[in-house]
Amino acid sequence: MSGMFMQIIQGRVRDAAATMATLERWHQDIEPGATGFLGATYGISDDGTCVIAVRFESEEAAQRNSRRPEQSQWWARMEGNFVDGATFHDCSDVTMLLSGGRDDAGFVQVIQGRVHGRDRLHTLVEQSGELISRYRPDIVGATVAIDEDGYFTETVAFRSEKEAREAESKPRPPDAARVLEEEMSHLDDVHYVDLREPRFVSH
Repeated sequence: MSGMFMQIIQGRVRDAAATMATLERWHQDIEPGATGFLGATYGISDDGTCVIAVRFESEEAAQRNSRRPEQSQWWARMEGNFVDGATFHDCSDVTMLLSGGRDDAGFVQVIQGRVHGRDRLHTLVEQSGELISRYRPDIVGATVAIDEDGYFTETVAFRSEKEAREAESKPRPPDAARVLEEEMSHLDDVHYVDLREPRFVSH
């Protein structure tokens, strides 16, 4: 676990191109003045679900950014892209695997659910980081963020969707299978969001 703070913002959007253009404007116009900003991963799935995972060095830095007038003005524009508004998950419980990812990743899968047995899950996530580096060269990094209510969001960055699908179709080594199965047993209501054209911002 790190001292990092992560905010997950998501919801269904009306127009993917307009939404991505609004997000690009944040990168160009707002991000330069966002002190404590570490990076972001974002994208829109085929069904129009937009997921934005933003990393700050602390919760205080994130709150400081949200109080900036230019941030508020930008969000007023961004909010209009969502069909039924956006949901937020504020996470002080953040784990990075393989440095979190790389900006040249070609595919990101977002895995979400509710956690039970948080402490044991942390141990399993750390074990899975070692197994990923050993068995899954297609994975270039991941982040795991859990909010106060136990809502879990994992973003897994792959070199490409093709490599990810090929690796998923192969039998798992027994040690990797055991850790993954136990990890999933600590999650309820699991669902996946595939970002086929992910974007990355990092400092």
